[in-house]
Amino acid sequence: MTDGNQEVGVIIVAAGRGTRMGTKESKQYLMLKSKPIIVHTLEKFHQHPLISQIVLVTGKADISRCESWIKQYGLQDNVQVVEGGNERQHSVYQGLRAISTPWVLVHDGVRPFVADEHITSCFVTAKEYGAAVLAVPVKDTIKQVNEYGEVIDTPKRESLWAIQTPQAFRASDLVRAHEKASLEGFVGTDDAMLIERLGMQVKVVEGDYSNVKITTPDDLIYAEFITSRNNKGELAND
Repeated sequence: MTDGNQEVGVIIVAAGRGTRMGTKESKQYLMLKSKPIIVHTLEKFHQHPLISQIVLVTGKADISRCESWIKQYGLQDNVQVVEGGNERQHSVYQGLRAISTPWVLVHDGVRPFVADEHITSCFVTAKEYGAAVLAVPVKDTIKQVNEYGEVIDTPKRESLWAIQTPQAFRASDLVRAHEKASLEGFVGTDDAMLIERLGMQVKVVEGDYSNVKITTPDDLIYAEFITSRNNKGELAND
């Protein structure tokens, strides 16, 4: 849903078939409180007033059911489904080919709890600085370990942030970053890494720890808790 702003779209990546969940069904299609996880994520961006276009990238075999859910939950006015690639990076690039907005967010399909204000702040920060990522400070002490299991360094915790999504970029910059990576045979772990390889700075925007990526059975249990807590809060406010 949009208020007329045509500046920013979002690519929601849901083409993976992660194995850490231990289920036959892909994690993004598991049910969370009677809805597929991916629907919760789509609804979060569909109702955000800044978002004018949503491109959902999924596997070829899952396109029809995703399109069916989009109709079922009334999301068809600004959601398009496209086929992804073998790697997450390739899937994002397929999404970029369908995006028509000058600014783009990239978001994991299995992060359904991102707060509205963090979507906004990530975009606003990217518009000011050129690129932005949502992140949270690392709570634990981190050790760098070599191939023999020996600790070789203990980075200062104050400088370490766990990166989340969405990540926000000028669409033309992200296309350029993806094309450079493709030409050089480079595959990164997130889109910000590709932007960094262009020599561009990426600004960190502090999010919150509830913006979990649901990849394991424990994550799913925690997601059910968050959903129940949020539902109770909504009822209390009615």
